[in-house]
Amino acid sequence: MIHLLLVDDDLEVLALLKKFLEQHGYRVDVATDGPTLWQAVERRVPDLVILDVMLPGDSGLVLCQQLRARHAVAVIMLTAMGELSDRVVGLELGADDYLTKPFDARELLARVRAVLRRTGEIRSVSNDRPRPILEFAGWQLDVTRRELRSPEKVMIPLSGGEFELLLVFAEHPRRVLTRQQLLDMAHGETYDAFDRSVDVQVSRLRRKLETDTRDAPMIRTIRNGGYLFTPDVLVKR
Repeated sequence: MIHLLLVDDDLEVLALLKKFLEQHGYRVDVATDGPTLWQAVERRVPDLVILDVMLPGDSGLVLCQQLRARHAVAVIMLTAMGELSDRVVGLELGADDYLTKPFDARELLARVRAVLRRTGEIRSVSNDRPRPILEFAGWQLDVTRRELRSPEKVMIPLSGGEFELLLVFAEHPRRVLTRQQLLDMAHGETYDAFDRSVDVQVSRLRRKLETDTRDAPMIRTIRNGGYLFTPDVLVKR
């Protein structure tokens, strides 16, 4: 059973969402602030955290950043603030998706399912043929394990959205891809996102991949076009 952790200081919201998500087949733990979140994570690392921004003590944004630094866990942020800048900050800190209050529980369920599909927590049967390892400029992207390793063999943590975006780039090297093409291929044509989310994730990938500023950029911005992944890619089975 897929394990969700729901974090909100509104006890009524917690109770309603917990019941709703459990009715749809998920195991749901709850927390009301940072300390109770970490207690829940210590007991068992969840597959996905649904995290409110406005919490007593450390904010959801701070907790999101800490979660992403410690665990490969998916995060959906909840907030009463609908400003674009708030959503961008959440994505910068590692959130996989963002939902503005008030929202319909069915929309949250749809986003939970979509994020879990993207981050690989819902997997096909185990006898599927293993997917390849993609090598570029000394880097290795293990598609089956969803791991990125540097030329020094150091594992680089990626959010679910970052992994999907890098996979699209690595599968389409030396080809200009528009923002809409990147959204469609990384998240599916029904994914409700804004162009700025692609720019944010590209910026984060650049910081992780382009550690030496003297090297040519791996991801080039093409004016009025989109983005171009510049390295040659070798596929290893």
